[in-house]
Amino acid sequence: MVRALTEYRSLIFDCDGVLLDSNRVKTDAFYQAALPFGDKAANALVNYHVANGGVSRYRKFEYFLSDIVKHENMDPLNELLSRYAERVRDGLLACSVADGLGELRSALPNSNWMIVSGGDQGELREVFEARGLSHYFNGGIFGSPTDKQEILSRELKCSNLVLPAVFFGDSRYDHESAMRFGLDFVFISEWTEFSGWQTYFADQSPAVAHYENIRSLLA
Repeated sequence: MVRALTEYRSLIFDCDGVLLDSNRVKTDAFYQAALPFGDKAANALVNYHVANGGVSRYRKFEYFLSDIVKHENMDPLNELLSRYAERVRDGLLACSVADGLGELRSALPNSNWMIVSGGDQGELREVFEARGLSHYFNGGIFGSPTDKQEILSRELKCSNLVLPAVFFGDSRYDHESAMRFGLDFVFISEWTEFSGWQTYFADQSPAVAHYENIRSLLA
């Protein structure tokens, strides 16, 4: 990080792989949702999903229909989204929460916290409320169908996201989004599905801070 955590006015968190150990939950849900189109197609969607971490499910299923199975229209989209959502919700309610999250919030009582995720916004808000975590995020919990970069742009314009700010993410898209809007970036590696992240970040300028998990930020 360029600054000490106490110097940031806004902290932005991705959800899957950063706050929740939910990457595997979502990968399996993509496979199961697409399986009626065949194992080969379902695996192709999984590969696309993993290679495009941080991108919303809406864009991924649209790509699945248009480019993988080459369906003539988007009619199956709602059914795919519904099958996916059914599997994901239970997994999000049961998966591990990042250790140390409450302690970090207590250590930074004056900062504005928000979630900016590729996950469905309504689903995220429901899950974080059910798990007793939503009160940490006084700046709001935001997700798809609005894209992460659109969310960041909107929250900057309305002065909810105030600089200096830092984005905690586990994907290439998280990093690209942070860089586009002048945010510092911290890569969280413990639960990431970003294959080859070491090589990718070794080539970045400015250098990217790397921590294993939320707990390690407290050290």
